Amino acid sequence: MPPPEMHTLHVELGERRYPIRIGAGLLADADAFADIAFGRHVLLVSDSNVAPLYAERVLAMLPKNCEAVLHVIPAGETYKTLSSCAAVFAALANMQANRDALVIALGGGVVGDLAGFAAACWMRGVRYVQIPTTLLAMVDSSVGGKTAVDLPQGKNLVGAFHQPSVVIIDTDTLATLPARELSAGLAEVVKYGAIGDRAFFGWIEKHADDLLARDPETLAEAVRRGCAHKANVVEKDETEQGARALLNFGHTFGHALEAEAGFGTLLHGEAVAIGMMLAARLSSELGRAPLLDTARLDALLERLGLPVAIPDGLAPDALLARMRLDKKNVSGQLRLVLWRGIGRAYLAKDVDAQRVLDLLGDELGSANA
Repeated sequence: MPPPEMHTLHVELGERRYPIRIGAGLLADADAFADIAFGRHVLLVSDSNVAPLYAERVLAMLPKNCEAVLHVIPAGETYKTLSSCAAVFAALANMQANRDALVIALGGGVVGDLAGFAAACWMRGVRYVQIPTTLLAMVDSSVGGKTAVDLPQGKNLVGAFHQPSVVIIDTDTLATLPARELSAGLAEVVKYGAIGDRAFFGWIEKHADDLLARDPETLAEAVRRGCAHKANVVEKDETEQGARALLNFGHTFGHALEAEAGFGTLLHGEAVAIGMMLAARLSSELGRAPLLDTARLDALLERLGLPVAIPDGLAPDALLARMRLDKKNVSGQLRLVLWRGIGRAYLAKDVDAQRVLDLLGDELGSANA
C-alpha cells in the first residue's frame, strides 16, 4: 500500500521557518516526524478525550532513546488554567527536563494553547510540536504561535507568542470528532472567507453539506485553505501589530460571551459564530456593510449548525465590561474587527461603546421577546 499523501505548507518568519504537514494517516507516517529534533526528554500533553484514542500512536513514532512521558489533563476549556499549566511544569521538573526538551501538544485548542504556553515558559522557552485533533485547532490555534491560558476575568489573558517547530495535521482524527465540535471548527473556516476571501466564502456555501457529512477530500481542502490563509497572515504580522488583528473577527464579542456564560458553556467556535454575527450586524447598523452580506453570513452559520444569537441570561453591561479587557483595545478605547461586507474586514478604532451596548441590548431584547 502506498504511503498517505502529505501536503506541506510553510510558515516563513524571516530566518525562522516551520512546516505545516497535512494529510490522512500522518500519525502513523514516519515522514511526518522525520526531521523533528527530539532531544532526550519528550513530554506529550493531551486530554482525557484524545489521549485514549491517539497517544499510543504518537508515542510509537518517537525515537527509542527518548525519555517520553504522557501528561493528561481533563478535557474542556475550564481546565485551560494556570493550575493546569503548573501541573505541566511539575511534569517537566519531575523528568528533569532541560532546554533541549520537547513538548508535544496532542489535542484541540485547549491542549495546544496550554502546552504551547508551558513550552514558552519552561526554562525561558523550549521547542514544541502541535498535533491538532479538532478542526478548529487545525485551521486556527495550532498555527501562528499564540499560546495562552484563561483567567476567571477573561479568555487568553495570560500568554506568549511562541512558534511551534512543526504542525502535524492528521485529517483522519476528524472521524472521531463530535458533531458539535465539527461545527465549531467550521466557524473558523467561515471566518477566513468572511475577512478576506469572498470566493472561499462562496466555496464553503457550495460545499456546506459535504463538510457536515465529513467528506474527506472536502474537509482536507478546507483545512489546507484555512492553514494557508493563517500562515499568510502570520508571516506578515507575527505578533499582531496590524493585519493579524483581522483574524479576531467575531472574537472580541465571542471571548466575552465565553467568559460571561462560563467557560465550557459555549464552545469557542460557537461563541465566534455569534460574535461574527454581532460584528456584521454592527457594521450594517453603522452603514458600513450591506445587509445582504450579513444575511448570507447568518444563513451559512445556521446551515452549519452554529448559533447566531446571544444565549439567554446574559447582561449587556456585563458583556461590554468583558470586551473592555480585549487585547486590541488601546487606552480604554474599544477597537473591533468589523467588515464592509464578505471578504472585506478591517480594524475599527472609532467604535462608540454606547453603540455596542445598544446592539447587545437589542439582540438580547429580541431573543427574549
